[in-house]
Amino acid sequence: MKLFNYLKLLVEQNDTKAGKAFAIGIQLLILLSIISFTIETIPDISQGWRDTLYYLEVISVVVFSIEYILRFIVADSKIRFMFSFFGMIDILAILPFYLASGIDLRSIRVFRLFRLIRLFKLFRYSKAIKRYKQAFTLIKAELAIFLSATLFLLYVASVGIYYFENPAQPEQFRSVFHCMWWAVATLTTIGYGDMYPITVGGKIFTSVIVIIGLGVVAVPTGLFASSLTKCIQDENNEK
Repeated sequence: MKLFNYLKLLVEQNDTKAGKAFAIGIQLLILLSIISFTIETIPDISQGWRDTLYYLEVISVVVFSIEYILRFIVADSKIRFMFSFFGMIDILAILPFYLASGIDLRSIRVFRLFRLIRLFKLFRYSKAIKRYKQAFTLIKAELAIFLSATLFLLYVASVGIYYFENPAQPEQFRSVFHCMWWAVATLTTIGYGDMYPITVGGKIFTSVIVIIGLGVVAVPTGLFASSLTKCIQDENNEK
């Protein structure tokens, strides 16, 4: 029982000395793992360095596996932990390595890409990320409504530009589905320039969509900023 309590404090209580040391060690290993992944992409790196980086990856996987096992042991609900956000991140950060057992992992690009998931493990130790999570939780209903309205507007913009531009540019604006790329680029005010209107009606319609797009970007930003401010104020009031 004492061992169980110690392990629980070790992996979950970052305000204890042992917990802080454990958290710092895991974070440093995550950063080393990401740095080694970046170095591996250098085309003319020597074989000696590649072998060193591979051994570092093996050590990282072993430590992350031990961390996952410890968190699983001390979890109040094993099933809930396994399917939680961080539980899924933890397992995805190590599972590809074991699935590729007996295969040269360095030659399989998709498994190397999975290592980037380890960056999300850092969120567990960040107070700022916890505030972001709380802020999103407070406005999730408003965001859901806004997302629905945005998808509706995206469809209307795609249909509108199709009828304006398809007769003049049948290759560019071939269908409503092709026009959705234009609608996304215009509503977000990015405007890549690969698809643009040449008719008078299309230009007027695009001007209206661009103006609406400014609100599409501004509204969720304002909602999130307000929610985040409230979370910070609540924390200060608790102190």
